Amino acid sequence: MLTLSLLLTLALPAQDWPRFRGPNGAGTSDGKPLPVKFSPTENMAWKAVVPFGQSSPIVAAGRVFVTAKENGKLVTIAHDAASGRQLWRKELAPRHSHEIYRSNDPASATPAAAGNSIYVFFPDFGLVSYALDGKERWRHPLGPFQSFYGMASSPIVAGDLVILICDQTRGSFLLALDKNTGKQRWRTERREHKEGWSVPIVHDGQLIAIGSTRLDSYHLTTGESRWWMPLSSNGAMGTPLIHGDKLVLSTDGSNEPWLPGFAAVLEKLDKNHDRKVSAEEAKNEKDWFEHFGWVDRNDDKLLEDAEWNEARNLGVGQFGAFSVSLNGKGKLEPSAAHWRFQRNIPYIPAPLLYNNTFFMVKSGGIVTALDPATGKLLKQGRSQAAPGDYFASPVAGDGKIFMVSNEGKLSVLKAAPEWEVLSVNDLGEETFATPAIADGRLFVRTRGSLYCFSTERK
Repeated sequence: MLTLSLLLTLALPAQDWPRFRGPNGAGTSDGKPLPVKFSPTENMAWKAVVPFGQSSPIVAAGRVFVTAKENGKLVTIAHDAASGRQLWRKELAPRHSHEIYRSNDPASATPAAAGNSIYVFFPDFGLVSYALDGKERWRHPLGPFQSFYGMASSPIVAGDLVILICDQTRGSFLLALDKNTGKQRWRTERREHKEGWSVPIVHDGQLIAIGSTRLDSYHLTTGESRWWMPLSSNGAMGTPLIHGDKLVLSTDGSNEPWLPGFAAVLEKLDKNHDRKVSAEEAKNEKDWFEHFGWVDRNDDKLLEDAEWNEARNLGVGQFGAFSVSLNGKGKLEPSAAHWRFQRNIPYIPAPLLYNNTFFMVKSGGIVTALDPATGKLLKQGRSQAAPGDYFASPVAGDGKIFMVSNEGKLSVLKAAPEWEVLSVNDLGEETFATPAIADGRLFVRTRGSLYCFSTERK
């Protein structure tokens, strides 16, 4: 039954964008034409006011869903995809609260949809399922979590399972619930993994997930390990992609530690010579003090040699964009990669595979195009009018790539090995969410608005 239901889940109507980055996390949707230029006066079908949240919109069954936290409540909102009219709004009281890093928020996980239901994850609550009309179906409490930067992985639906990665400072795990009842079907510990924010994909009975120290393939029905490969990451982000019988992905890392050695830190800061560094002693360290709580793994407000070195070595090793076979067994050595590319690797945005080209978007508006079969560099450059940081992942359709900066500058690129910038549209507001594409419409969420852009005339 799982195989049949999985096929039905993946055979989605063309107009749906049912999870983070659309069908199976690929970030692509082709069909009707999509606009190149848009603004409040050009190619805008509608605009709706929404509360702030960094979760991305999804589109299912003629509805657009977003989440947020407003007035202390965890909010899920449904809009009509054709008109933007709000259809319903549901609120939950948090079960607990996490003090998280400033760049995250309590509603950064994107919902998922399948059939007549949607599935929402709030780290301060857990998983909850609503029917398309807003009626609550079930809830599955989770947490509290141990995560300095805050949880942000999004649920997915695969067959009759709702699956969620819960990577945290200690006690990481992968969870599968029955999508109809919310009851646990299996749980797999991810002891090797620390904090991470990746979203898994499915392929041929495999559940594939990026982690902080390795790439894992699990049996979808049981959660048991199929194969795994060591990798380095500054924090697991994004989604892997399917290219024939290969997997292609990217993880940000480095060849050198990002922090100085602990002996040098002690010499500079250890005023009482206890071989530890307190928050008071480190408070003037502009380069890393804001991450003190993350380095302090045991939360005793003191930094020691072991936890400093664990943080210092994060991301050092086998990082970059690479390709690996989907048919491995057991442990795969890093040398199993068919190719590896290590220049201008994005930190947060997931890569994109479209028109037989592998695209990456990095802060600074840097765009890299590679041949997915060989890793050969095809073109690297910038969207000059849209520099700044990028949290949102690129998406594509109608031969175009859409990439939006935190400042709200949305670039449209011709999707080709020799890509070119077709336009840069200023949304006039911070934008952290990844856009959605459905039925010839581009849905973009800014800090306070949800837009629908389309070339169709009413």
